Amino acid sequence: MSEEIIIDKSLTKEQKYKTLIPQIKSLVEGEGSLITNLAQICGALKYSMDGFFWVGFYLREGDELILGPFQGPVACSRIKIPNGVCGASAQRRQTIIVPDVNQFPGHIACSSLSKSEIVTPIFKSGEVVGVLDIDSDSYNNFDQSDKLYLEEISAIVSQLMNSSP
Repeated sequence: MSEEIIIDKSLTKEQKYKTLIPQIKSLVEGEGSLITNLAQICGALKYSMDGFFWVGFYLREGDELILGPFQGPVACSRIKIPNGVCGASAQRRQTIIVPDVNQFPGHIACSSLSKSEIVTPIFKSGEVVGVLDIDSDSYNNFDQSDKLYLEEISAIVSQLMNSSP
């Protein structure tokens, strides 16, 4: 198991993801604690990618998303589904990219630093059991490349959840 993430800062965003994903797989391989794995993934993403000022997981409990492991400033503890970007992503069962959070109807401002956001759902046995939420302090920070690779990371998390009781 690797416990160090190495990303060359001169790489393009896509190259960073392609370098990061195998390292994330290695990082979580053999670790049975879901909380540990989620925390490690947050750290790997936050410190490897440009403009990610907040990275975290919200885990579903009934009709709410409850704050899980994260990296960044304190955040909303509970989000009712379908509220905010996280709740909307969970309800729609799809990734949502928000170029300007001020333009998203019902956006929940957990931090005034947030300017753009991407949220990808996480599934267990076909049901949404959480979301991966990433905020940037820059407008328009997320694109289809982020969607593609963050959905791949969410699929890794789904596999971890599907293999845990």
